[in-house]
Amino acid sequence: MSTTFQLDTSTSRANPTPQPMRRLTVPKIRDRKADGITAEPLVMLTAYTARQAQLLDPHCDLLLVGDSLGQVIYGLPSTIPVTMEMMANHAAAVVRGSYHSVVVVDMPFGSYEASPEDAFDSAARLLKESGAAAVKLEGGEAMAETVEFLVNRGIPVMGHVGLTPQAVNVLGGYAARGRSDAEAEKIVGDAKALEAAGAFAIVVEGVVEPIAIAVTEAVSCPTIGIGASAKCDGQVLVVDDMLGMFERVPRFVKKYENLAETISEAAARYAGEVRDRSFPGPDQLYQPK
Repeated sequence: MSTTFQLDTSTSRANPTPQPMRRLTVPKIRDRKADGITAEPLVMLTAYTARQAQLLDPHCDLLLVGDSLGQVIYGLPSTIPVTMEMMANHAAAVVRGSYHSVVVVDMPFGSYEASPEDAFDSAARLLKESGAAAVKLEGGEAMAETVEFLVNRGIPVMGHVGLTPQAVNVLGGYAARGRSDAEAEKIVGDAKALEAAGAFAIVVEGVVEPIAIAVTEAVSCPTIGIGASAKCDGQVLVVDDMLGMFERVPRFVKKYENLAETISEAAARYAGEVRDRSFPGPDQLYQPK
């Protein structure tokens, strides 16, 4: 039986609470794809806080502490400025708020590209400080040596090919990848190189659908699509996009709720009651006995 820190919503305090199930493991995620088939697609969402993790965890196989937090939490223009401290702190919160999902944490830009040794130092720090189970890094064949170095030293790695947001300055934007034959061939080759290096799963982002299908068929490890294809072995979305926290989202996002409107309307009602002095009311006040 696993133990996690569940938020007591009546007191806002974190208390250890035993949970009647074991957390999924990286090998179990990898084994969901057998003989090229994933009978039950993998479900992954991003999470950045303990409370988010609590709400998402029962429905997901993996929770990704994405460097997208730079944009959705900190209001940064891209993922490039995200720091190790940001990733470690948010990953630790997500681990505390979950008990079922495999927690994967993004390695921020600049923390792994220089050498396999640098990548190991960064990955080891993230896992030690957060308790996450695995790291994710961007890049294909060029990062295969680093992936193999990490895996051989006990650090599970999720790969990421296609549109790689940390390379936005090189790519020149966030357009879909794989439209040319050469680029399509490179994406498939990148995925094969990551699989051969030991990646337990590969995110396939922002590629034309036939290439996503080709990647999924070319590798024996699970692929997790985002703007790719329903034929990938799983799917991931940025949770804030999926919940409708932003008006403008990528084409591949489906909004399952419109929380931005809900929050705005609630804040407007609160503001109105404060201004007309109807809040706080009798139910929110303490009276002498």
